Amino acid sequence: MYREFILDHYKSPRNSGSIENADIIHKEVNPLCGDQVEIFLKLNGSGTIQEVKHLSRGCAISVSSMSLLSETLKGKSLKDAAGIRKEDIIGMLGIPVGPVRIKCALLCLYALKDGIVKYESAKP
Repeated sequence: MYREFILDHYKSPRNSGSIENADIIHKEVNPLCGDQVEIFLKLNGSGTIQEVKHLSRGCAISVSSMSLLSETLKGKSLKDAAGIRKEDIIGMLGIPVGPVRIKCALLCLYALKDGIVKYESAKP
């Protein structure tokens, strides 16, 4: 049903963990199924993502999509990270994602974008 690399990311999520004193921390929960992702981003002085970690719990699609996204974020500017689209996440997964699983697949994107918005709005 799922491609082998999705199961690999599910069983061994990349960048799993947390960052103490992260610049951006944001958690999203899918109330329909209980999936949870929490993203931690540490920025350098120019606002580039220096380190990425996440704590993910849920189905193979939500954990894998967060793991895949975390691999692409390091070294990106916040502007580039905020420009990631749902089609990019679906493309990373490489499988058709039906209406039942779309919220699972995009939970990581909601966490990223909402975390960036919260961070940007708190800046003086």
